[in-house]
Amino acid sequence: MENNLVVQAKAITKTYRQNRLSVEALRGVDLDVRAGEFTVILGPSGGGKSTLLHLLGGIDRPDSGSLQVLGLALDKASEVELTCFRRDHIGFIFQFYNLIPSLNALDNVILPLLAKDWSWKEARQRGLAILEQVGLAWRQKHKPGELSGGEQQRVAIARALIVEPGLILADEPTGDLDSASTKEVVDLMCKLNRDLGSTFIIVTHNRDLFQEATQRYEMRDGLLKSEGS
Repeated sequence: MENNLVVQAKAITKTYRQNRLSVEALRGVDLDVRAGEFTVILGPSGGGKSTLLHLLGGIDRPDSGSLQVLGLALDKASEVELTCFRRDHIGFIFQFYNLIPSLNALDNVILPLLAKDWSWKEARQRGLAILEQVGLAWRQKHKPGELSGGEQQRVAIARALIVEPGLILADEPTGDLDSASTKEVVDLMCKLNRDLGSTFIIVTHNRDLFQEATQRYEMRDGLLKSEGS
């Protein structure tokens, strides 16, 4: 990867069809992110933030432009390559946690490893270590419904970290939390970024989270601008 760049996006565009209307979600976005950055993109709903994350995570493809993430040209990759890329290299954190209600915290965390054919014993050992890092080893047997919103998001963060991803993508990770839980989750993500060197790209409405970033961008109407530009 050139100059330790995790993300190289050049002039990427994405247009969606809604009935007979064309909606330009991204209008020529450029973005470079180096390893270890804590990048936060602030902006209103409908501005294109989630669309950009979907492209960076290999969930969708740009209509035009070039997009390389962790050395893979996502705009040219096959569906099989994109599936393996998402599974092996990307950690996703969602606003509403996306935990499986019938599974306890530990089983939710280790699912990505079981999908990669790890043994349950090895996956459990690693899962416990990750839960310890997010301060929830003592809640390993509790199901999502028995956890607070902040605790559920910390479990989701542990699940995102379990495969040691090259990039963690977070879509409004504090959007469903109260102020106290928001501070806990923000502090945790900042700590993981510092201690593990994990690369984060976060889209949010939260200005407190924005202030913690090493790279700050604002996004509106499909256009991305660095702070101060």
